[in-house]
Formats: sequence, structure tokens, C-alpha cells
Amino acid sequence: MDRLANTVRPYAWGSTTAIPALLGEQPTGEPQAELWLGAHPGEPSRVDRGAGAQPLNEVIAADPAAELGAEAVAKFGPTLPFLLKVLAAEIPLSLQVHPSLAQARAGFAAEEAAGVPIEAGHRNYKDANHKPELICALEPFDGLCGFRDPLATADLMEGLGVPGLAPLIDLLRTKPEGQALRETLATVLTTDASVVAVAVKELADALDRSLAEEPASPWAPTWAGYAYAAKHFPGDAGVLAALLLNFVQLQPGDALYLGAGVPHAYLKGTGVEIMANSDNVLRCGLTPKHVDVPELLAVVVFESGDPGVQRPVASEDGEELFPVPIDEFRLSRFTLTAGTEREVAGRTAQILLCTEGAVTLTDAAGQRLELAKGRSAYLPATGSTTTLAGEGVLFRATVTL
Repeated sequence: MDRLANTVRPYAWGSTTAIPALLGEQPTGEPQAELWLGAHPGEPSRVDRGAGAQPLNEVIAADPAAELGAEAVAKFGPTLPFLLKVLAAEIPLSLQVHPSLAQARAGFAAEEAAGVPIEAGHRNYKDANHKPELICALEPFDGLCGFRDPLATADLMEGLGVPGLAPLIDLLRTKPEGQALRETLATVLTTDASVVAVAVKELADALDRSLAEEPASPWAPTWAGYAYAAKHFPGDAGVLAALLLNFVQLQPGDALYLGAGVPHAYLKGTGVEIMANSDNVLRCGLTPKHVDVPELLAVVVFESGDPGVQRPVASEDGEELFPVPIDEFRLSRFTLTAGTEREVAGRTAQILLCTEGAVTLTDAAGQRLELAKGRSAYLPATGSTTTLAGEGVLFRATVTL
């Protein structure tokens, strides 16, 4: 077992207090957006096995089979295939979508062949991997996920009484679903910026007015979510694009899985996030960064549906699993009480993160590692079990073999 030393990324949208509170540290006054746990080369965790701190990716690279397990190496390659994070948003993240594995491979190869620098602002594909992800809320968490039914969105828009939305309402009501969603998003993202700015201002005013006049409306939480985005991104086409998406409020323990082609944005809150080891993002708005409209439209899946808020599924051994349809990551949770013990198998590498209370890990040799709130551990693939005890909540990140 290795205690992890992790790095916080200070993106501008981050909360100034949430991650310091988790770690038991004093806020610095600067945004602290993401705590990274894993072996991503961009910000690897560090372990100390007696020779000083070493990046986890280098430790794994030195002996992948011993660290990850031969089965995992055969299935996923010689690197840890997931990245675990604590995400703390105070300002909305960009409205975005992730490519499928086939799209990522093709897009990365095309940009490599074209000689686009990997750090270029207009580059879409930073690697050849897909980026499915799951977020589990640690506190009330607001987000946008997946398309709402076009007719319901037309009703929402019409009820706000914004003249600039009339062409979008017409598209949503007169076209078949997929065509309606595609043409509406394309229209929003290609309309002259000055026209968009006026429409977003009208929309922001209408949202504030609706909230003041009908605070008990079933639409009020949705209006508030869009108003929050408009407040932070005035004039941004992404505010209009956001109207197409389901507004979601997660309570602690709720989770969202985001597969390829699903447009989404996190608005506000703190959660444990896990994803495949990739940086591939196509942006739709709520950002000053590059938006590649043709590539975005090629990646988005234009289907409406329920966002799929889930609760963990409990097993007899006390592990609560958040089911996902992919194997690169597996996220579960243990809620430990005094006098109880749980075990986790060591068939492959895993990362354990304590988010409440304190948990003691004991390996097969009797060695112990204490994890206070906010602390984490890396367990290589030893093949033996590790015992968990204490009073607290522990998240477990691994893979499915």
C-alpha cells in the first residue's frame, strides 16, 4: 500500500473552499478546481517507497505487470486506464462532449498527420482514447446532461417570451427529433455573435423575471440553472445551447454517467469524478476556448433522453457500485461503521479515497495505513486482500476484468 501525494489544479472555475475543506487545510483564496489521483502524465500522484517521492506513472512503467496485474495489462495496456478526481466547481465548466473510441483514434491520427501541435488551442484530439466519465456528488451538485425532448424544450423557450428564440422554437417543433436538435444547435453556434449577445441578454432577463414571478414553478430550478450559466457567460452562445439540455440536480451519493456524444456541463458543486485516461474534449460553449462546430456536430449524438441519475447498487459485502457500461474504470463506495470490516481484492491496481471520517487499511502482511478525510492510497495488484475498518466513507477506483 502506498499513501498518495496528490496535486490540486487551480482552474479559474474552481471553488476556493471545497477542496481545502476536504483536505483539512486553510483556503488560499485562489480557486482549487480538481484534485488529481492517478497516473496521468499531466499531473501524476506521487508515492514514496523509501527512495523519495516518485511519480506514479513512472513507478507503473517500471513494472506494469507487477503494479497493474497481468490481466489488466493484457486488456488495457501498460498504463493505469483511469483517472480519479475530486472536482469542485464554483463557476460553470464548458458545455462539452467527448468522442467515441473510433472517433478519437481517427481524429488524433488526422491531426497528427496534419502536423497540428499537441498544445495548439485549436487542436481537438490530444490522444487516441475516448473519455467516458462518471461523477458522484459529495454535496448538492447542479449540471446539464443530454438533450431534452425537442417539444418540451420548445415549450420552455416559448414560456420565457424571448423574441430571439422564435427561430429555434420553430425548428424544434417542425423537424424530426434528430434533425431538430442538430439544426438548432448548429444555428445557435453559427449565428452572428452580436445577434447571439442580444438573445442571451433577453434570455437572462426573462429567466430572472420568471424566477421572481413564479418561484414555486416546477421549472424554477431549471430556470435558476440557466440563469447561473448566463450570469457567468454573458453573450456566450453556449447559454442558448444549454437550453436544449436537461437540467440535473444531484444530491450527495447521486451519480451521472456520461458516454460518448452526450453534451453536458457541470454548473456548481463538488463530486468524485472518474474517467478514462484521456483529454479529448469538443466544446459547445460557456468558454472562451476554441469551438470547432463541424467536428462538434460530427461527434454529438442527437437523441433526447433521461439524464440517467443513478444511486449505487449495494452488494452483500457492503460495496456500493456505480454501474457503467465500460471496463476502463469501476467506481464503488464503502460506508464503514464502528466494529465492521470489509475486504477488497487485489487482483488489479486500485485507488482508495476517504471522503468522510477515517479508515484504516490492513494488508495481508498486517501492515496498516490510516486514511483521514481527504487522504488516499494506491494498492498495486498483489493478488491478496486488503481489510477496511473504521468509521467513514471510502471510494474505490479500479477496473473491470
